[in-house]
Amino acid sequence: MAANTNRYSTYTTASTGSDSRNGEKEKKELWSSMLDSVASAKRLPEKNILLLGGSVDSQREFFESLSRNELRRNTDRQGSRKPPIANSFALGYTYYDVLDADQEDTLARISLYTLTDPSPAFASLIQPLITPQSIPNTLIVILLDWSQPWKWMRQLREWILLLRTVFQKLNRECSATMEEVMTVWRERGRGGGLNLDGTSAVPTTSADADVSLPVGPGEWEDALGMPLCVVCQNAEKMEHLEKTQGWKEEEFDVVLQFLRTILLRHGASLIYTTPSLPSQLPTLVHSSLGIHSLLKKQPLKHNVIDRDKILVPPNWDSWGKIRVLREGFDVESVSSGWTADLSIAWPRQPQRPANGDDQQQGEKIDNETGDEEQEPDEDEYEEPEEPDGSSVALYEASVQDPTMDALHIAGSSSHSTKLEVQTTETQQFLEKQLKLLDVYKQKNEEPTGHLARIKSVRKTTSDSLTAEDDQLKQQAEAKVLEHIGPVQFNMGGIQVDADDMLQRLKERQAFGTSPEPLSPEDETVEETPQMDTENLQAFFTGLMNRSRQS
Repeated sequence: MAANTNRYSTYTTASTGSDSRNGEKEKKELWSSMLDSVASAKRLPEKNILLLGGSVDSQREFFESLSRNELRRNTDRQGSRKPPIANSFALGYTYYDVLDADQEDTLARISLYTLTDPSPAFASLIQPLITPQSIPNTLIVILLDWSQPWKWMRQLREWILLLRTVFQKLNRECSATMEEVMTVWRERGRGGGLNLDGTSAVPTTSADADVSLPVGPGEWEDALGMPLCVVCQNAEKMEHLEKTQGWKEEEFDVVLQFLRTILLRHGASLIYTTPSLPSQLPTLVHSSLGIHSLLKKQPLKHNVIDRDKILVPPNWDSWGKIRVLREGFDVESVSSGWTADLSIAWPRQPQRPANGDDQQQGEKIDNETGDEEQEPDEDEYEEPEEPDGSSVALYEASVQDPTMDALHIAGSSSHSTKLEVQTTETQQFLEKQLKLLDVYKQKNEEPTGHLARIKSVRKTTSDSLTAEDDQLKQQAEAKVLEHIGPVQFNMGGIQVDADDMLQRLKERQAFGTSPEPLSPEDETVEETPQMDTENLQAFFTGLMNRSRQS
């Protein structure tokens, strides 16, 4: 009997259904992974700029100079309007997109958070912006203005103290992320790493390829935790300081040396900008945020020669380069003095002068017994003294405020570098002025009878003076006539008295003006020509004057 050679399949319907479902799941996972990868590729890198200092207008100028090309390209390509800039109150915000050189690809989107006042009340607004995810993608920018360069050190100290206050309240994860970021920044551009602009730092020899340069003295001693850039705007006003304040190259060099020494401790960069001239500001800011063009490399070149185009990249400067700028600058004292400036208590509270404590206590004792309680005058407060060796004090002694005259500086015994004036409250000022107005009003409101009496006395006095003047005048004329005597002259052999002749002429002229009776119509009388009395009077007067002169 032959054996059955037919083979039966063990592939059942149940197994077929399970395999098909598994295949569909694999296809769904494949498509979802592809879509996720495409979406992540199209997602823009988000960068942040924390813009501190300046005014509302100067912050707008910074934004326009930074995003001028990008906004023009976006407007031409998309036809959309510019993003609004909301920086009028407290923490402001705006954004812009960075395009590649071909104006097609968007490299990143930058969000700007602006703040103009270093008040401690705004620290709570900055803290939510600092997260472990945003720290590697954030750049801090501090704006300074050449209209008031004598305030720069004080402004820098206020902003850095505010940032340190915010950073001290962060959690451990944020602190660890800041340390990692600062480690990367400290090694950038040293040895065989990458420069700030993305180009490779070529070592001198092949043996130095894996060796980084050591950190010099005064470098990275006060790292904030995030990269810092200081922008000095309106460099064209340097000419105005030369013409009006008598500044010379020495003053500009001292300002630059102070800035470079202070920023060297924080590993920060420095740049001078002019609104009407192109600068390397976009390249510096975008390179600091890690944004580099894929088509065209834009190298970042340092410049410490052109005084209005200064550019100092991070990890480039050193004490030796600062000393070369001008001899006699004590870079060690300025660097150590900045440490003392950052160690003060912040915010700083105004204090009373030394001789005002007893007076304040006396006022309190008197107020306890009196009915009204008097508050201490705000003018009695003054700025606290600077610490010993303060860099702020050294800077303000070298770069003085021209609005402070010599008398004011010599007269101020406690704080000669005071930049602010303590003012009273509006209501208190108006209350004082109201009291003064009431005093003046009481002086002006006198009884009307008294005023009338004064007016009558004045009128009587003036009338009596007028009568006396007329009498004195007549007496003087009589004395003159008595001294001269009658004026006589010979006219055609006849001796004529001039005064008598004038009197007759006056009487005749007066008689000639009176009305005459009408003559009868039939009576014919020959008309005699009327004599010109005025000419005769002028003639005799001239004769009298001649005789008197003779």
